[in-house]
Amino acid sequence: MICLLVLNMADEQTTKDIAYIILAISFLVMLWFIVKQGKQNRVDTMESNSPKIAGSDDRPGGAKNPEQFDDPDDDALDEMADLLDDFED
Repeated sequence: MICLLVLNMADEQTTKDIAYIILAISFLVMLWFIVKQGKQNRVDTMESNSPKIAGSDDRPGGAKNPEQFDDPDDDALDEMADLLDDFED
């Protein structure tokens, strides 16, 4: 019976020590995660808000039907003639 009381008293201090160690480790892991996430957020923000450089973006483009421009119709030719007349003046 006395052995159990001595073990309980030592066990209480050991339990506190283990709890403090676990809390300290979890605090350090949370601190590491917060710092890591903050750095990643900063990098992402800098990349998304950085100035755009001409030609660095990939833009798909082109006409859906480029063959339509091979033989222009009469309306397109009249419009082009009007534009050229305005340009010559």
